Amino acid sequence: QLQLVESGGGLVQPGGSLRLSCADSGFTLKYYAIGWFLQVSGKEREGVSCISSSGGRTNYADSVKGRFTIPRDNAKNTVYLQMNSLKPEDTAVYSCAAMTSLVNFYCSFSPKEYKYWGQGTQVTVSS
Repeated sequence: QLQLVESGGGLVQPGGSLRLSCADSGFTLKYYAIGWFLQVSGKEREGVSCISSSGGRTNYADSVKGRFTIPRDNAKNTVYLQMNSLKPEDTAVYSCAAMTSLVNFYCSFSPKEYKYWGQGTQVTVSS
C-alpha cells in the first residue's frame, strides 16, 4: 500500500516559483500514474497535472499550461510539480495521488480513478 507524502508548499510572491514533491517510502511509485490536484475551501477538487507511469504522457489543466511541469524521477521515487510564474489564483491545497492503469501511458484528471492520496500541502501566492 502506498503512503504518499507531499512537501514543498509555502508562501510565495506572485511571479515566484515553488517545487512540490510527492514521494513514497515503499519505492514503488514508478508503477503508478501520478496526478496533482488542487482544492480551494468550499470547492470541488480539480486536476492540475498528471503523468503516466512511464513518464511518456503528461496532461496539464489549461490554467497552468506553460507555467507548471510534472517531472518524475523514478530513481528517487519522486514526482514533482514545478510551479513557475505563480499567480494569486493558484493559492490552494495541493495533493498528489496515485492510480494504477493497464497501460503505462495513461493518466487522468478524474479523482475517482485515484486510489492513494497524500495529505496535501498548502500553497499561498500573495504579496
